[in-house]
Amino acid sequence: MKYAYAYILDSMADWELGYVIAELNSGQYFKDKGSRIPVKLVGASKHSIKTKGGMTIVPDLLVEDITHDTSAILLLPGADTWKDPIHLPMIEKAKQLLDKGGNVAAICGATTALADSGLLDDRAHTSNGLEYLTMFCPDYRGTAHYRDEKIVVDGNLITTSAAGGILLAREVIALLDVFKKETLEAWYTYFTTGDNKYFYTMMETLA
Repeated sequence: MKYAYAYILDSMADWELGYVIAELNSGQYFKDKGSRIPVKLVGASKHSIKTKGGMTIVPDLLVEDITHDTSAILLLPGADTWKDPIHLPMIEKAKQLLDKGGNVAAICGATTALADSGLLDDRAHTSNGLEYLTMFCPDYRGTAHYRDEKIVVDGNLITTSAAGGILLAREVIALLDVFKKETLEAWYTYFTTGDNKYFYTMMETLA
């Protein structure tokens, strides 16, 4: 079975992965009824973490338990603690997955961890602004590949800013090809506009 792996760390912005975790874990709008991509929570250790929103979360497994064969996608949230060396194994795992063609999605502060490690040096990407990366990542060498866009998909890597939670979910769902195209379009439009007609359109695509 393929899993989505979501890395959890102290101070993580829990809301940033809310949409994508809910949709992958529930499979409620998947084109193949009854299917889902279970989300496993990954920790640097077996200890619980405290999110920025004040939730206590216990990891399901450790970084070394992730394999390319079982990984549908690796989800990396924003957090204030990415500079802690304890997270280096996670960044190395992200590199391994990317090198083998695995999928990685990073939002907000997670992009700084990728930038610091050189993973954005030759890949198109975005973040909270080019100045944000150059200010917080002294080893960043990817300015030529920075895109001033809300979200950037470069093959198997997705990057977005702190405001890109629902965009991240849309692009992950598209990359994994688990929604019908018309379902995803209606889903995204409904959750970005709040117009009820798109909810009914979405439900019609599932009939």
